Amino acid sequence: MIIDAILNKNNKETKVIDINSAEAENLSISEAQSSEKVKRSLAKTISWRVIGTLDTLALSWIIIGEVETAAAIASVEFVSKMILYFFHERAWSNIKWGK
Repeated sequence: MIIDAILNKNNKETKVIDINSAEAENLSISEAQSSEKVKRSLAKTISWRVIGTLDTLALSWIIIGEVETAAAIASVEFVSKMILYFFHERAWSNIKWGK
C-alpha cells in the first residue's frame, strides 16, 4: 500500500481544466506537471548513485588503503542507497509543499 502510494498507482484524482478558461491561462507549467514520472526518478536515482558511489569508493580507499575492500563497500552502498533514494524521490514527488 505504501509503495503503491509512493509510485502514484492509486492516485485516481484527476483535475479537468477547460483550456479556454481564465484558470487555464494562469496555470503554470509546474502546476501542470506537479509530479515527476517514474522514468525521470529512476534516471535521477541512477545518476546520483553513480556520483555518490564514486565518492564512497574514493573515501573508502583513502581511509582503508585497500582497493578491494573499498570496492566491496562501494558495491553494497550503491544498491542500498539507490533503493532508498528512489523511494525518497517518489515520496517527495507526491508532496505538494513547495511546488
